[in-house]
Amino acid sequence: MSTTRIAFIGAGNMAASLIGGLRAEGVEAAAIRASALSVETRERISLAHGIATFASNAEAIDGADVVVLAVKPQKMKDVCLALAPSLKPNQLIVSIAAGITCASMKTWLGEQQPLVRCMPNTPSLLRQGVSGLYATAGVTATQREQAETLLSAVGIALWLDEEKQLDAVTAVSGSGPAYFFLLIEAMTATAVKLGLPPEVAKKFTLQTALGAALMATGSDVDAAELRRRVTSPAGTTEAAIKAFQAGGFEALVDTALAAAAHRSAELAEQLGK
Repeated sequence: MSTTRIAFIGAGNMAASLIGGLRAEGVEAAAIRASALSVETRERISLAHGIATFASNAEAIDGADVVVLAVKPQKMKDVCLALAPSLKPNQLIVSIAAGITCASMKTWLGEQQPLVRCMPNTPSLLRQGVSGLYATAGVTATQREQAETLLSAVGIALWLDEEKQLDAVTAVSGSGPAYFFLLIEAMTATAVKLGLPPEVAKKFTLQTALGAALMATGSDVDAAELRRRVTSPAGTTEAAIKAFQAGGFEALVDTALAAAAHRSAELAEQLGK
C-alpha cells in the first residue's frame, strides 16, 4: 500500500478518518491527495495530514491508482458523470457512499471500470470500525488488496460474496451503533429512576457497555455462552433477561434489522436512478 497513490473525492469525516488511518499506518503524505469544494475543508485536511488538496476532482485523481468516492449519496450521480471522462481504465474506484449500487456506478462511470463498494460505520472515526466490501468482476487481486488495506486502516474489513449482502451489513453494522446508543440511553434513564445521579448512571452504563464489548470481542466463546455465564439461576440477571424475553426482545431485534435492510434496498433503488 505504501506505493499506492490514493485520491479522495470528498474530504468529510469518513474520508478524514481513512486518511488519518493511512497516515498512522505509515503511508506517506505524498501518496494521498483529496478534493473538496470548500476552501476551509481543503485547508483543514491539508493542515491535519500534510496532503495535497484540490478544488478540481479531475486534478485530484490524476495519476492515482485508487479513487475513493467519499461524497454524499445524493451527489454521487453528478460527481460520477463529471468524473468519468477523466478516469483511466485501470484506476480502482472505491465507493463508501451508502445505498449506491455497483450497477448504478457502472452506468455513470463506465461498465469496465473496476469497482469496490464498501459499507463502513461511524466507529471508523475512532479506528474501531467494521466495513463490508464487495468487488465487481473486473477487480484484480492486487486491487482487492489495496481496497482491503484502505478500509483496514480504520478497523476490520470483511469481503462479501454478493452485493445484496451489503443491505444486511448496513442493518447490522452501518446502523448498528445507533441501536447500542439507544440501549445506553434507556439504561441510563432507568438507572436515574432507580436512584442514581445522572452522571453516575451514565458512567456505570457506558463502562458496562465498554466492558461487555471487550469481553465479547476477546472471548473464544459466543455471546450466548457469555450471557449464560453471567446469568445465575433465580438471580438478578435472570430476572432481567426473562423480562426482556417476555417483551419479545429477540423478535423486536429481528424486526428492526429487517426494516433497516429493507430500507437500505429501497434507498439503493431510489438513489440509483
